[in-house]
Order: sequence, then C-alpha cells, then structure tokens
Amino acid sequence: MQFISVRTRLILVLTLILLSGFLITNSISYRASKRQIHSSIVETSLPLARDNIYSEIQRDLARPIFVSSLMANDTFLKDWVAAGETNTDPIMRYLTEIQETYGFFSSFFVSDITGNYYHFKGVLKQIHPDDDHDVWYYRFKEQNVAYDLDVDTNEAEQNHLTIFINHRLTSKDDRFLGVVGVGLDFNRVASLLDDYKARYDRNIYMISPDGIIQVHTDQSKILNTSIFDQPGLKNIAPGIMAANTRPAFFEYDANGNHILLTSRFVEELGWYLLVEQDETLALKSIQTTFMQNFFIGLGITVITILFAILVINYFQGQLEIMATTDKMTRAYNRREFERRFHFHTHANRRKTMDLSIILFDIDRLKELNDTRGHLAGDQVIKDIAGIAATTVRDNDMLVRWGGDEFVILLLGNTDQALSIASRLLKAVQDHDFLNDSHEGGTIQMSISCGVTGYVEGDTLDMVMTRADKALYQAKEEGRNRVLLANDPV
Repeated sequence: MQFISVRTRLILVLTLILLSGFLITNSISYRASKRQIHSSIVETSLPLARDNIYSEIQRDLARPIFVSSLMANDTFLKDWVAAGETNTDPIMRYLTEIQETYGFFSSFFVSDITGNYYHFKGVLKQIHPDDDHDVWYYRFKEQNVAYDLDVDTNEAEQNHLTIFINHRLTSKDDRFLGVVGVGLDFNRVASLLDDYKARYDRNIYMISPDGIIQVHTDQSKILNTSIFDQPGLKNIAPGIMAANTRPAFFEYDANGNHILLTSRFVEELGWYLLVEQDETLALKSIQTTFMQNFFIGLGITVITILFAILVINYFQGQLEIMATTDKMTRAYNRREFERRFHFHTHANRRKTMDLSIILFDIDRLKELNDTRGHLAGDQVIKDIAGIAATTVRDNDMLVRWGGDEFVILLLGNTDQALSIASRLLKAVQDHDFLNDSHEGGTIQMSISCGVTGYVEGDTLDMVMTRADKALYQAKEEGRNRVLLANDPV
C-alpha cells in the first residue's frame, strides 16, 4: 500500500465512498419500499379485498339460501307431504317453477316419510343408508341444523359437481318431514371465484371447518385437499380454524414464495373464506424498478467517478507543473533540478554514465532593465528560455536557476555539453529580441556559459561551483562565450 500514490488513494477512497453511498442508499430505499408494500397489503389491500369478496359471496349465495328457506316454509309443500305424496305432478311443477324462476341448476325434495328423492324432472331414486350418495342426507338429519351447504356430485345431472343448499322441512308440530333445497352449478360458482381473482388479483377459495377445500377454481382440489396437508399452509391451519369469530391474518412460505393470507368465517355458509396474495409477485414490480434504478444509478456513479478521475488528474498535473516548473519561463525549477540531479548521480553509482552541466546567464540584462524597463527584461528572459528549450535534447533538462541564470542538465559528456552550449549561444545571438511594440524596437542579446562535467563523488554544490567559476571567467573575458571549467583537483 505504501507504493500507491496519494492521487490513486484519493481516487480509490472517492470511488469507495460513491459506490458505498449508492449501494447503501438503494438498499435502504428497496427495504423501505418492501416494508411499505408489505404494510399496504397487510393493513389495506388484502383486508379490503377479503371484505369485498365476502360481501359479494354473501350477495351471490344469500339468494339460494333464502329461496331454500322459503321452500322449507312453503305451506303447499308441507300440505302435499301431509296428503301422502300421492300425486307427483304438483311437486314436479313446483320444483320446475323454482328451478326456472330463479335459474338454479337444480331443485329437489327428499321425503323422510317415503324416502323418495323428488327432482324437477321426476322421482330420481329412493334414498338408502347404504348408498354412498345418500350419506349427506342422514348426516344432515342428525345435525339438527336449519340448513347447510354440501358440495357433491349431482346424480340427476350426470354426476356434475354441484353446491347443494339443504334446508330442513318440518311440520307444524316440528316433526321432520325431509330435506328441501336447490343446487348451484359449481362451474358457475367457480366462475365467480375466477371473476373475483381477476378483479382482485388474489387466490380465493373456501374451506369447511375440518379444513377440506369446498370451493376452488381448481376443481381437482375440491373435497380432496385439506389445508392441514399443504406445505407451509399446514403450519397456520390451526390458527385459521381458531379464528372463526373474527377476520384474521397469516403468513407462510411455500415453494420459495412468501404468501400473505387473510381469512373470514362466512356464517351463512359455515365455511371459511381464504384470500391469498403472493408477496413475492407483488414485490416483482419494485424489484424491477430497483434494478432499473440500480443500473441507472450505477451508470451515473461510474460517470461521476470517471469525471472525478479526469478532474483529479488534471489538477494533479497542474499541481505537479506548478511544483516542478518556473511560472514565467515554464522551465524546471531548482527543486526539481536538485531531485533529478540526485536521481542521476545515484544511478551513476550503479552504472557508469556521463552527466554534464551548462550554467548560463544573460549578458547586460541589468542595462536593459534600466533603459527599457523590467517588463522588457522579463520578456527577454522568457524568449531566451524558449530558445534554450528548442535547443536542448528531449532527455536534457532546462532549469531556471534564479533571476536571469539558467542551468541545463545533460545526459552526456562535456564535449556534447560544449556543442549544445555553442548552438544555444549562436541561437541567442542571431535572435531579434523585443518587437516594434516595445519602445526602442528590436535589440540583440547574448549569453555567457560555463560548462562542467560530473565526477563521481561530486555534490551538487561542487558541480555548481565549478560551473559558476567557468561562467564568471566567461564574463571576465568579454561575455558571449562558452568556457569549460577546470578539472577538479
């Protein structure tokens, strides 16, 4: 980690902060949405759907219950039974009128006196305790209740699955005369559940107090499936049975899905209404939205990180330029020169290499400042720095040493340094400084150069001292020349 730059660390930290913030924010948002949907289903939508369906079931099934109650209290039927059931035409017309008037699938009367099963089409059969199809009659008789509902096959209609509303028929002195009632086509009831399911987008079915499914859109489950045997559902079945006086709410897991269930006891039917909603499906919408937001947010975060990297790199580059170069001339500064010098001299201890120094300054710059002003002098300094930058090689280093003094650090011997210094001297001498926009027009300037080579064991001060002496000697000898420093003693 110690080899990672500060800039890289800053980018990594910024990336970590942005990605962590993005992931944490999206995670919190998703959990909050999930809790909100769960709360909305449990507290509002599911109970509302349950109560609406309960009201509609009451409305749809109350009518046949009411009609069967009217039949059980019809004096005609009681008188006909009391008269000995001698003529079947009146009972057939009566049952036919009930069936046609109210549009029921079936209408019937079972006499406890004769055992005849009267249907609107005629006498269907005589009931018998040993007939499996007649068990319902004897069970109902023993229950001593006013009416009940029974799901069974209808022998009169090719064993079509039918919901029978059975009602006790008694005489004025409460003697049991038989069972009267109507039958609803189960397909019609199932279509009602399908309609409820489509409207409320819920799974809806009804069970008897023993947990057996009585009404369901899947007919294969009717009378054959108990909620006490269903995965997940069996764990909450006792609670459903216990909550027979009030609406209740439950949760269970089945087949990898989380199911929310509400129940309500339908007293008129003696059955439990169960309304289920798969929370997993309900969450799919926010999961889709979450994934969309996730990828959009991730894209924005990545773009932000890339933009931040570009900005950091740009300003880092600007800072590096400011830290290593002279603002006016764009040449390297003394600090960077010292670092580069120590780097090369350290490498020189491991591998023999030539290193040379050219130290030069501008001749008679003070006179120019006095006659033309410091702005003119600064312009000459910048122009000579530009000439020097084009003269040196790519791997050489131009440094502003201070004021009008410059240093060139060369990776080469003193012969190469003398050659470059001579080219620089001539380039400055041939250049016209200060254009006509400056008072006094163009002028010619010159430089003086001191050259020395690095000797193993030299310090920077030692090298610069030799170069400075050579420069001073060049000045003494008339300026505008290049002199090589004497070899160190």
